[in-house]
Amino acid sequence: MRVLITGGSGFVGQRLCEKLLAQGHSVQVVSRHPDRAREKLPQACDIRDSALGFADSPPEAIVNLAGESIAGKRWSEGQKNRLVESRVKATHQLVTLCEQLITSGQPVPKVMVSGSAMGYYGDQGKRMVTEETVPHDEFAHRLCARWETAAEPVKALGVRLAILRTGLVLDAGGGTLEKMLPPFKLGLGGRFGSGEQYMPWVHRDDLVAAIILLLEDDELSGIFNGSAPHPVTNAEFVKTLARKLHRPAMFPVPAFVLKAGLGEMSRLLLTGADMRPARLEEAGFKFQYPTLDKALGAILKR
Repeated sequence: MRVLITGGSGFVGQRLCEKLLAQGHSVQVVSRHPDRAREKLPQACDIRDSALGFADSPPEAIVNLAGESIAGKRWSEGQKNRLVESRVKATHQLVTLCEQLITSGQPVPKVMVSGSAMGYYGDQGKRMVTEETVPHDEFAHRLCARWETAAEPVKALGVRLAILRTGLVLDAGGGTLEKMLPPFKLGLGGRFGSGEQYMPWVHRDDLVAAIILLLEDDELSGIFNGSAPHPVTNAEFVKTLARKLHRPAMFPVPAFVLKAGLGEMSRLLLTGADMRPARLEEAGFKFQYPTLDKALGAILKR
């Protein structure tokens, strides 16, 4: 099938494009910078600068991963607006594409898998979090809620909608580990704050496999937590990473230092959620990397 991907040149999107092409699907990618995207993606990808540019070759499925990095810059009010708008604008464009296809008498995509994140739940302390958990109201929640709400109109257009709230994505060459590995390799790593906050995580290959399941299984719609079944606290994450690298982790970063340096954005490091993939497991999804020890072992061997 023809799969349209926003955010296709990102850390998850690149691996998703590779997997879909390997399975014989056609891949269409929306990128604000097509030339840069072509340098990262397989030649077989059809890359254009707008989802509306694919009206002449309607996608049969959509994966919506677009959005500016939430941890890229300090959260000024302007940056908060950019984080929200980058997600909402891309999602609205996909809804508009579906509306235009209906107007022109063409079939709409059968399914849209739309991104969200663990931030939807906000700080949940030590309680176990499933797709039914009531969120804690803070900026990360409001950002994800706006993102999810922007995708809702496709359901009225006949598109099956699955929303995937992802944890921290782990793999070599990017994601969460890209910034963590250098200090840890030097033996300068340590916990953030108390270390008691949960870090729901997922190996990139498992996340891509979950996206493909949601694309292919016509019975799956609604909210899904995209994280491994065994989340860990920050202290456990740090201990496991240091052990795998054969390095000490003796340099904790106090909460007040993170708050002073990052402002409100420090909540990304100092709070968390014990998020579980209840609905994915109910659907029969099997994680290749269910534990952090197995995931880091595979990643660090490369």
